[in-house]
Amino acid sequence: MRSRYSAYVLGLRDYLLASWHASTRPARLDLPPVGAIRWLGLSVRELRVIDADHAEVEFVARSRAGGGPATRLHERSRFVREDGRWYYVDGDLLG
Repeated sequence: MRSRYSAYVLGLRDYLLASWHASTRPARLDLPPVGAIRWLGLSVRELRVIDADHAEVEFVARSRAGGGPATRLHERSRFVREDGRWYYVDGDLLG
């Protein structure tokens, strides 16, 4: 989760796509130019291990675009491990 947040901050599109599970990975990922969004922090609220190869992470990522107000992305993300590597599958937006 933290590596994907860092990839969004740094605009690392290739890493984000490579760490996205093939079953849900978009064909392309359009990111705003680096610096267009000011990332303010990541707070991992909960890590829930379902079994050896499945987990969920609840997090809040805060950001600000331009001179606007700060916004929060609150999500519960699902991850799956294949061949020893974790992949983002999907997530549900929360409150």
